Formats: sequence, C-alpha cells, structure tokens
Amino acid sequence: MASRGFFSVILHAFVFATVVTLGFSQLSPNYYDYSCPNALRTIKSVVEAAVQKENRMGASLLRLHFHDCFVNGCDGSILLDSSPIIDSEKNARQNNQSARGFEVVDEIKQAVDAACGKPVVSCADILAVVARDSVVALGGPTWEVKLGRRDSTTASRAAAEANIPLPTLSLSELITSFRIHGLDEKDLVVLSGGHTIGFAHCATFRGHIYNDSNIDPNFAQYLQSICPQNGGDENLAPLDSTTANFDVAYYSNLVQKKALLHSDQELFNGGSTDALVKQYSYNTQAFFADFRNSMIKLGNIQPLTGHQGEIRVNCRKVNC
Repeated sequence: MASRGFFSVILHAFVFATVVTLGFSQLSPNYYDYSCPNALRTIKSVVEAAVQKENRMGASLLRLHFHDCFVNGCDGSILLDSSPIIDSEKNARQNNQSARGFEVVDEIKQAVDAACGKPVVSCADILAVVARDSVVALGGPTWEVKLGRRDSTTASRAAAEANIPLPTLSLSELITSFRIHGLDEKDLVVLSGGHTIGFAHCATFRGHIYNDSNIDPNFAQYLQSICPQNGGDENLAPLDSTTANFDVAYYSNLVQKKALLHSDQELFNGGSTDALVKQYSYNTQAFFADFRNSMIKLGNIQPLTGHQGEIRVNCRKVNC
C-alpha cells in the first residue's frame, strides 16, 4: 500500500509538470505581433497612468495576477463577477475587501480591444502583463512575458479560499502551498518580495502584532496605534518601509523583525529560508534577477491555451 501511495504522488507530480510544460510551450512573447501589434504598448500606458495616479494600484495589480494563478492556473478567473453560475473568487476571504484594481483592468480591456479592433487579447494575458508593467513602474525589474493564455469560463470561491496563502500560515504551510503549484522554497521567498509594495488591512496583521513574540516591540507598538485589538479592521499599514518603491527594504525589515504579516516574518524566523532573506536584504541585483525568473514560473501555472476557454469580451463575465 505504501509503495502504491508513493507511486500515486509521483504520477500526480509528473502529470502536473506535463500539463504546465505543454501549456507553456504554446505561449510566446510574440503572440500578438500580427493580430494586435499595439497591445503591449496600450497596456503599459494605462498601467503607468494608474500607478502614477495611485502608487498602491501597482501592488493591487501585481496581487491580482498572483491570486489568479494560485487558484486554477493563470486563467483570469479572479476577474469574474458572481452570477447564477459563478461563485466569484472576489468573495473569497483572501480577496474580499482587499483585492483591488478591477476597474483598471476594465479600462485596459476597453483600450486594448479598441487598439486591436476586436477582442483579441485575453483577460488572463492582461493580468500577466500588468503585473510586469506595475513592477517596472515602481522601479522594479522587467521580464519577458510569454502570451497566448485564454480565459476560463468558470470561477471557484472555494478553490480560491483553499489555495491562496493566508497571512497566518507557518513556514512549512507556506512551502507546501507553493509546492502544490510547482513553486519551490526559493520561489516562495522571491515572490513574497512582492510585498515590498502595497498595504495590508489591520485584520490581516492584528494577530501578529498582539500575539507573536518574533516582532520588534517598538514596531509592534507603532502598529497597535493603527490597529486596535477590537475594530478598525479596514485600517491600513504599509507592507514595508518604502511601499512606493520596488526594492529590497522588505527583506531588510524581515531581518529586523519588522514584518507586517505573520507569514512574512516566518521567512526569517530561524528556518530554512533565513539565508536567502539575508542575501536579498543587501543584494538588489540578486533579488531582481530571481524575481524575474519566479514571475515567469508563476505565469506558467496551468494556462489555458489553444481552443481551451475563450477570449472574454468583458473580463467580468463569460461570453454569451
């Protein structure tokens, strides 16, 4: 029985790797070169305007792509509103009241379709590109986004709640959560670096600042002035000390025990990821290089390609 169980695990891993590889093999950075050569330029201009208007929007757009890919693959399912046949992922506890940027995606979709003359670019591809362009707009690295994803016709709130990591997870739980999606410990540390931009609600870090011991006491006291033990769930605090800049301050904060979230401080808490956090805290070049690679891996999680799914006319609902 034990050997049969081990074989089942190996088979599952092989099938997952095969699905990811086959999907990725059909993606190309030149996918829209002929059907809509102005697509990427159009997306970039809208993203830059949105981030310039509100720095927080860059973090929101990056988070949408991350949360989308962690549910049923990078298929744009997070953008679907609730309907009689859709239980929207927007209502999952990890997204409700915190996932933002949907209006910007709508604006991009309209602008791109106008530039293309018809709906050519998928909402899933838009999310992948805006994640990159948002990071660049805030001073971070760029990378080549392979395109050709198609949009899902379903969404699952239950799957979102089961797969998107919670801010209360331990290091071992985080490692498992990422491994399920084909991402390793290094990807975990690198992609968590996306928290160098943006804010979090009081409800997500209250437990850390009142109950955990692995936090700088002065930092905890400061955060307690923002986030009381009762009430104030929607109050915001920055995820790192330079929230408008994509840099390595996030990792420096972890080393100083000044992480906002419990799950972030778990990356530097005497465990297997400490050394990598310490390296990134003083080596921007290494972080940027590894962030590029991990974002490419993230965007490669089970994309719909070929004749799978559809190209949505409206990112918020499936085509009629």
